[in-house]
Amino acid sequence: MKHDKLSLIGIRILELRKAKKLSLRELAKRSGLSAGLLSKIENFRTVPSLSVLVEIATSLEVDVSVLVKNITGEAAAPYLLVRADEGRPEPRDDSKGLRYKYLLSQDLLNYSLRVNEVVISPNTYRKPLSTNALELVYGLEGTVRYGFKDDEVAVGPGDTLYFDGVLAHSVRNNTEQPARVLKVYLLRHTD
Repeated sequence: MKHDKLSLIGIRILELRKAKKLSLRELAKRSGLSAGLLSKIENFRTVPSLSVLVEIATSLEVDVSVLVKNITGEAAAPYLLVRADEGRPEPRDDSKGLRYKYLLSQDLLNYSLRVNEVVISPNTYRKPLSTNALELVYGLEGTVRYGFKDDEVAVGPGDTLYFDGVLAHSVRNNTEQPARVLKVYLLRHTD
């Protein structure tokens, strides 16, 4: 399986932690970092700063180079929802046979891009959590409900939901069918 360069850091930290038979809590205690932050790093929900990487490497008793080896290179609502019929065609002369639909754009300065296809099982509820990322959700199949404080937004096939993941959000599929979405994360680089 091919991984994006920055997710390799999270994978390496997880592998080293498990090889040393450390729990997240034990690594948190050793490093002085929260178990929540370590979990977010291991699960690609945030990109660690250099100082955080140094603390983790020191706690795992490895050089920081081990963790980064071969790695280079306000709206009225806190989200933007683009419905299936709201995108506009974007003609491209260099892409015959392909149809592009413009949904939204975002400057990528100081961000890392991560894209996942996510299948949400029937009758599933994920409690609210936050990420250090801007998030875009594109509905492929079924209906998924995203909860934001006192608001809930249904995302169906062709719908696009965009929001700042710092805002805690829940995910729910209250149907008898699986739902499928395309998730795009723009992970902020932390200082």
